[in-house]
Amino acid sequence: MILIDPPFWPAHGTVFSHLVSDTSIAELHEFAVAAGVSERAFDQDHYDVPERLYGGLVAAGAVPVSGKHLVRALAASGLRVKARHRGKSVEPALRYRWDTLIPAAPKVGTELLRRWNEPHRHYHSATHLLAVLEALDLLTDGRPPRPVILAAWFHDAVYNGVPGKDEEESALLAQAHLNPLVPADVAAEVSRLVRLTATHSPGPTDHTGALLCDADLAVLGGPPESYARYLAGVRADYAHIRPADFNNGRAAVVRRLLALDPLFHTPKGRALWAGQAHVNLNNELAHLH
Repeated sequence: MILIDPPFWPAHGTVFSHLVSDTSIAELHEFAVAAGVSERAFDQDHYDVPERLYGGLVAAGAVPVSGKHLVRALAASGLRVKARHRGKSVEPALRYRWDTLIPAAPKVGTELLRRWNEPHRHYHSATHLLAVLEALDLLTDGRPPRPVILAAWFHDAVYNGVPGKDEEESALLAQAHLNPLVPADVAAEVSRLVRLTATHSPGPTDHTGALLCDADLAVLGGPPESYARYLAGVRADYAHIRPADFNNGRAAVVRRLLALDPLFHTPKGRALWAGQAHVNLNNELAHLH
């Protein structure tokens, strides 16, 4: 069901309503596209719509509810993105991590944070970066190798939704920034690791590759509400793709992930995330079909 609260929230000289689904982000996008709502109005779990559109959206089938009812319904759906998961709120933590990692290069950290906070990013955002860094801490008891940390910072630094090309351009960006800052072999290793995230298939003796790939895919093994946020973000990243085409493409991605053997390459990664990841992926595939 599509829900809308009263126009109340002021911004840019008007007041706005929130448009949400209590079922799925896919349903929300389909309704918004059909109603002519700009994709730029989407904010992770809802659309911000100006007062002038309220009557038309209700006429198109959005159910008017109070603001409290809308928040409760969104929270109950598992699709709500809490404030601590939004990109701007994680920026201070990321700034601290970068300044601790390479204190002599604050401008590089600023550029990376700008990239991770680009407005077209939803899942592939600063929130994802912090989650990968935190997953690396879990996998290594807080002592991840420096090249792996750097690779996490750069692995989606270029993100235009083009698999393969994004990873290659991110690797080249890493090489260009790191060559003056770290030994050549470290810069080369970071670039190699960034390219590896295109396939998530490290070799059996590639310990650093296994750490980065497991941390990057840790979201797959999260609890259902976390996985729902992940799916909402991914769909928002590809909001310009028609629902049927997105579902077909996403199903192919899910099948490829399920075919990875193993899906997680470190013993700790398998213990932490493998079981729930297979449940989440199989449930998603069944829903897509």
